[in-house]
Amino acid sequence: MKNILKILKISKPLHGLMLLIVFIVILATLFEIVTPLLSGRILDEVVRLAGAENREFGVLASLLGTSFAATVFYLLARSIGQRLGDELAGRLRKFLTEMFYDKTLRLPQAYFDSEISGKLVNQLNRGIITIQQFVNMSTNFIIPTLLQAIIVIAILFSYNLALGLLMIVILPIYMFITSISTRRWGTKEVEKNAIEDATRGRIQEVVTNIKLVKGFTSEIQEYALVSGNLVRINGIFRKQSIEFHLFDFLREFILNMILFGTSLIIFYNTLEGIITVGSVIVLMQLVERARASLFGMSFILTQVQAAESGSKEFFEILDLPNAENYRQKTKVERIKNPEIRFENVSFAYDVDRPVINDISLTLHKNEMVALVGPSGAGKSTIANLLLKLYNPTSGDILLNGKKYSKLGTRFIRENIALVFQENELFSSTIKENVAYGSTIDEKKIISALKKANAWTFVKQLPDGIDTEVGERGIKLSGGQRQRIQVARAIYKDAPILILDEATSSLDAKSENDVSEAINNLVKNRLVIVIAHRFSTIQNATKVVVLNGQKIEAVGSPKDLSTKPGIYSELLKYQIEGNKKLLKKFELY
Repeated sequence: MKNILKILKISKPLHGLMLLIVFIVILATLFEIVTPLLSGRILDEVVRLAGAENREFGVLASLLGTSFAATVFYLLARSIGQRLGDELAGRLRKFLTEMFYDKTLRLPQAYFDSEISGKLVNQLNRGIITIQQFVNMSTNFIIPTLLQAIIVIAILFSYNLALGLLMIVILPIYMFITSISTRRWGTKEVEKNAIEDATRGRIQEVVTNIKLVKGFTSEIQEYALVSGNLVRINGIFRKQSIEFHLFDFLREFILNMILFGTSLIIFYNTLEGIITVGSVIVLMQLVERARASLFGMSFILTQVQAAESGSKEFFEILDLPNAENYRQKTKVERIKNPEIRFENVSFAYDVDRPVINDISLTLHKNEMVALVGPSGAGKSTIANLLLKLYNPTSGDILLNGKKYSKLGTRFIRENIALVFQENELFSSTIKENVAYGSTIDEKKIISALKKANAWTFVKQLPDGIDTEVGERGIKLSGGQRQRIQVARAIYKDAPILILDEATSSLDAKSENDVSEAINNLVKNRLVIVIAHRFSTIQNATKVVVLNGQKIEAVGSPKDLSTKPGIYSELLKYQIEGNKKLLKKFELY
């Protein structure tokens, strides 16, 4: 029940609307019970009038009028309650989605490094649906069902002690069997949800990487994987279904046996003249309502368990510690003459997997610093630390003499522009991608596109800067996507620039176009370049060579090229490779 309590707690802003719905639903329940109670009186009155010589219809008319009015008020209250229920559903859906999305934006980068996005979205959808259904059911079903059960049992007691006792006896038996059934169902539901999350995540991965799947002709394997998971889900559901219907048969069998006993008591009392024919009608209706209430209890417990299991991952994510507070109001000023200093910085993604160890380094204003080294040496890790996506395991990073730990993430990131190796574009317009994170200024956007060597192809597109680029910019070529990224960095105009393998995936012509665009971007900034291809760092003023978790060497490209070490070795490999290519085509 811990998740149910959490549901009630997090929905506190909507408690006022919930209480109003509960009040209206109680009124509807009370009006609904009036008609069956009066039906016996009406029948007895009709029988009395049938045998009377002087017929006065005043009592019958008042009874019929009261019954009709109660029905009208019941229908009115039910309609208002349902309308307010729809309003609650809409507000709750908005509230829960905003809460989950807000939490997602506060989670550390490490969380996203280990989770599949499709799985996360599936957990969000399932959590919202189950919580919404439970809250709606609580206000529109649980309370009237409990209230109706109490009223019915109380009335049965007033008519006959044995009838009331039978109803009380059946309640705990019925609820006990139901609780066992729902608990077993819930255990399997958690297992089933885990498989479903993995399946949904895989489907999204396949859709995202559909070229890779088709290129490696892996459609059969991917289909088989998802199909196999669905078979497992159906297998679990089959067990759930078998157990549920077995328990349901047992519940209904016991319920019908006891209700059969109540019918015998009612008929016996009628034959003995203890109760009237009208009372028989009332009691039979009440017994049927008691049956409906008990069935409702079963449904309630099933829904409670569904809410428990369905919202489990939703609340697990909400309970994760926040890493950032993006809503924190921070005065963001543009840094002039930025200087970054690493003081004995170490970092490890896992305790037993250190990436960099005791690094000290100073990056001065207007420098173009190239980070060079073999794969896994920690180049991208340094970029992640600069963006404060991660915090150092030990040591300090200082920006203009101020420790990173004392600076807000917004302040740091507003002063850094990025050009990624991956084509990080949204499926919106070129205009919105270039101005992402900033206010849209079309003249400034066009100017940025021109400086990024992108305006020539953008102006030829059907809608110019209003052209939709598709998911991850799929409608553009690789070089075009990279130039849009460069335009975005130019538009942001931040004093610090990080280029993460910005040209590594491009052909020679596109690389040249992007490199020219980057040359327009790097002026008067502190630039950090991560690169394997030495053509991208030929204008670097400083090279930092990383190897074995340490800084192996620091110097100018010219100085390091003449000294033994990783840099000269990597440079030699690239030069030799180019020589072989030129000789092959008799160009060297």
